[in-house]
Amino acid sequence: MRIIFMGTPDFAVASLDALVQHGYNVVAVITAPDKPAGRGLQLQQSAVKQYAASKQIPVLQPEKLKNPAFLEELRSYQADLQVVVAFRMLPEVVWDMPPLGTINVHASLLPQYRGAAPINWAIINGEKESGVTTFKLQHEIDTGNILFASRVAIREDETAGELHDDLMKAGADVLIKTVEALSRGGVEGTVQNNIPPGELKHAPKIFKEDCRINWEQPVNHIYDLIRGLSPYPAAFTSLQGKTLKVFKAVKEPVQHAHTPGSVHSDHKTYLKFAANGGYIHVEELQLEGKKKMGVVEFLRGFRFETN
Repeated sequence: MRIIFMGTPDFAVASLDALVQHGYNVVAVITAPDKPAGRGLQLQQSAVKQYAASKQIPVLQPEKLKNPAFLEELRSYQADLQVVVAFRMLPEVVWDMPPLGTINVHASLLPQYRGAAPINWAIINGEKESGVTTFKLQHEIDTGNILFASRVAIREDETAGELHDDLMKAGADVLIKTVEALSRGGVEGTVQNNIPPGELKHAPKIFKEDCRINWEQPVNHIYDLIRGLSPYPAAFTSLQGKTLKVFKAVKEPVQHAHTPGSVHSDHKTYLKFAANGGYIHVEELQLEGKKKMGVVEFLRGFRFETN
């Protein structure tokens, strides 16, 4: 079976590596163009490109997926199957090209959490379970027939970064199971369940305002928001007029009379914010213009008024 793999970030590398380690014939990799990054704005290769180069797999980096030259080159590889993991939306002329179609590995239990940020939103919404799903691409995003799925429990204190790594491994395993089944033939998949609109949970792209902490919210909701945005892009609040990113915190559910958002500290060991129904104890943070650090180190070098 000739396979073309499409992906960009670290999450996709585990699936590509699984294909290679299981001896599948990955004839080419499609990934994002190199982009300038860092202070020197030097061109950075995607994680998938770096891996492909280490395995001498041809790499294509089209700016536009409908470009005739790219489509001609894609056809020249005569792929039987295309695999997509954490890549951009494909036009039909691309996903409908190979005889076995194109399959996608999605980091949720579809049909729940369709969209760009399923890992973040699952934790933000306080879910106890997530998973990965393989499905066949069709016109509407993340709606194709489900091939296989694997459930993954979400721990009480798990962050988006930790769940990312759990799902990355689970996704690679489910992908191999899927490709093996397709190679034997006869896998049509099942139609995604029709869930009432009010019960369908979405996973849209995360924007800056989604990351702002509202201290009027219940303490459990704020705690889940911090976990769901850690380590990136990170939940944030304001401290003495500067942006404070919060990467790790502990919740303290307790009744109190403090104003939501008020700051409390002994200036040595703890820093906590009052919320609705409790406090959020900040453990790892980054103040605007400073490096990321633990709360004890932060308090050694910062003086501020507390309530």
